Amino acid sequence: MGNRHKLAMKINSSLIFAAIAIIGIFFWFLFNAQDNEITPNAPISASAKQAPLPTVVIQTINASPHEKYFTLYGRTQASREVSVKALTSGRVVATPTPKGRKVAAGTLLCRQGVDAREANLAQAQAALKAREVDYNSAKVLVEKGFQSSVLLESQKAAIDGAQASVTQAEIELGNINIRAPFTGLLDTQIAEVGDYLSPGQPCANIVQLDPLHVIINLTEAQLGQVKIGQSAQIDLATGQSVTGKITFIEAKAQDATRTFRTEILVPNSDYAIKGGLTATVRLSAGQWQAQHIPSKILTLNEGGALGVRYIDYDDRVVFAPVETIDEDPDGIWVTGLPDRVSIIVEGQDFVADGVKVSTTNAAYSPDKP
Repeated sequence: MGNRHKLAMKINSSLIFAAIAIIGIFFWFLFNAQDNEITPNAPISASAKQAPLPTVVIQTINASPHEKYFTLYGRTQASREVSVKALTSGRVVATPTPKGRKVAAGTLLCRQGVDAREANLAQAQAALKAREVDYNSAKVLVEKGFQSSVLLESQKAAIDGAQASVTQAEIELGNINIRAPFTGLLDTQIAEVGDYLSPGQPCANIVQLDPLHVIINLTEAQLGQVKIGQSAQIDLATGQSVTGKITFIEAKAQDATRTFRTEILVPNSDYAIKGGLTATVRLSAGQWQAQHIPSKILTLNEGGALGVRYIDYDDRVVFAPVETIDEDPDGIWVTGLPDRVSIIVEGQDFVADGVKVSTTNAAYSPDKP
């Protein structure tokens, strides 16, 4: 009995110690779990609630009427260019006008040899006189009744034929003088003294530079905003600036480019402007509501469109595609923005559309007349 009682006491003590150990382990895990867990109801600091907003610099601008211009590139071109050719055969005996000289209509460019032309003219004139004598003799006979009137008519026809031969000989003699067909510039002296020219062979090239043409090409979109008679501002590669008027717009688009050839007439009485010069042409397309902005703020969106970022009423970034209608040394004039808008002038490349931002005002003032 005594041994049995002692054994029972030992078992009970072991069970009590095991239970205490289990309870201790349970509370140890419980307390450690609470230490590592973030209590959801614990207060969060202001910095943890919201990260700092990106800051951009803005400027509020208003739209105003401004002239829209197309800037196109073309070239100057002579209004006429002609290769003056021989009308008869003969050797060139003189080229009296120096190359590069301005010449009036009728100025002698090449002279061919007379050869037998003067003799042919003299022969035709002698034949004419003979026919006139025959006619006068026949007239006397007809008036006296010795000849019929038919003879008189025949002699009259012979005179007409002789007169035609004289005229032909005079023209052939005159053809040895090759003259400028219009006022222009002797650009190239092709034939030289000693050259033999047949009919159709060139003596010289003449170009007419007054008036001068400036040739440009209008796109399909520009066509409806430009009209004949409209003025154009033209800057040449030489530094010269002139004005002209549109005189011609092609009726049909060119197949290769889908553009319309357009000619601008420019006065050039002193021939100071040469042909073939590169020309920058500004054409007005009327007044548009536009804003003046610094060109540096233009940026691209994800789709590759060129535009401007601005701030809406909720200080969120908005992208607007824009079109440039004019430019000056201080910036560019664009359309496509709201009439009154706060554009981002600094930091536009570091914020995305829809992002809420913090703003500061810029000192730049793009509202210019």
